Amino acid sequence: QVQLVESGGGSVQPGGSLRLSCAASGFNFVESWMRWYRRAPGQERELIAAVTTSGEDKYYVDSVKGRFKISRDNDKNTIYLQMNNLTSEDTAVYICNTRINSLGYWGQGTQVTVSS
Repeated sequence: QVQLVESGGGSVQPGGSLRLSCAASGFNFVESWMRWYRRAPGQERELIAAVTTSGEDKYYVDSVKGRFKISRDNDKNTIYLQMNNLTSEDTAVYICNTRINSLGYWGQGTQVTVSS
């Protein structure tokens, strides 16, 4: 079955960096777009970054452009989210996603807390 397992979250001070990973299995990873969402406290889940199958084309929501970088390793069936210059507004649960035959699949999420 499809599995998406995130890791790399934690607590960091403002201005700090974190690198999230999402290990995928149970589907044809190299043919799947991959996405990172986040759900901040009291807010709706939002799409923040996406990457195409080859990794060449990427999408970012305006609030993370220039600070976050999504990438993928098709040999390891893993995507990454490098997050730099973090602020308190980045505090959220970060969730990995893919869609297969119009069905969405989600990881359990990893908590990122930015606080001084």
